[in-house]
Amino acid sequence: MDTSLILQNVLTPPVLFFFLGTIAVFVRSDLEIPAPLPKLFSLYLLLAIGFKGGLELQDSGLGGAVMPTIGAAILMSLLIPLICFAVLRIKFDVFNSAAIAAAYGSISAVTFITAESFLENQNIYFDGFMVAPLALMESPAIIVGLLLVKLGAPKRKSHTKGIRWRGILHEAMLNGSAYLLLGSLLIGFITAAHNPAAVAKMQPFTGKLFYGAECFFLLDMGIVAAQRLPSLKKAGAFLICFAISMPVFNAFLGVLMARALSLEPGNALLFVVLCASASYLAVPAAMRMTVPEAKSSYYISTTLGLTFPFNIVIGIPVYMGLVNNLIPIAT
Repeated sequence: MDTSLILQNVLTPPVLFFFLGTIAVFVRSDLEIPAPLPKLFSLYLLLAIGFKGGLELQDSGLGGAVMPTIGAAILMSLLIPLICFAVLRIKFDVFNSAAIAAAYGSISAVTFITAESFLENQNIYFDGFMVAPLALMESPAIIVGLLLVKLGAPKRKSHTKGIRWRGILHEAMLNGSAYLLLGSLLIGFITAAHNPAAVAKMQPFTGKLFYGAECFFLLDMGIVAAQRLPSLKKAGAFLICFAISMPVFNAFLGVLMARALSLEPGNALLFVVLCASASYLAVPAAMRMTVPEAKSSYYISTTLGLTFPFNIVIGIPVYMGLVNNLIPIAT
């Protein structure tokens, strides 16, 4: 693998701002981002990538590689939690294994956004329709995690009447991030078809402001990730190794699937990143509500404290190297 890709990725403003936030915690700076702002920027980033994805989806249509890619993404979000669960059961009980597996079967929108920025810096083309798999991969992983609890621990003392599936399905499919992504995707799709003049009016908001907002958000993520690192000591060596090795394994599976789909390099990297990333927002919220027996310090500290930094600093260029080496370039 070309190690220069890692250096080029590290020396981009979003990643450097992430490091700036991390270092602030280590040197005990009083730097902090007021609580409402990170949430606001998170919603902005989801709205912007969803809207732009809808524009691209209208332009490309639903033919070609679009529907097979979406189907493959959903398949991976069902398969990856099962693989993770099998590995985690070596060390952990059903509850912790299922909760962690669900987190690693889901996705990180910020990792996806960082991968898009990486591709833009490398001048590698990618299609906006890749936002559709991003929006659809979160819910299946949550459902699989809860099914694993249902099947693996049928005699759990709490919730003896079983899992409240109506509420769980609502949480899985209509949580804030998935709802905003899908809604923005649909709005962009409709706007591109029926009101092209409005697209130009949205461009300054969804285009020029995006990169700066990403840097600001990653500054906050650096602070939060560094604050989570002490919790990794409680997780133990097994879970720490899992938090690094499992994303790489999932990325390899993603490359094989992208190869089977004959995806272009840019789309292949985004698909691989979706497979390799882990949720630190939607899934933890769902697991805290439905699987209280699982320790939140396990699935939050690993995804946010280790997997997320690994992916945005080292993982993305490593995965690009895998794509370049394992997927032949179409001639």
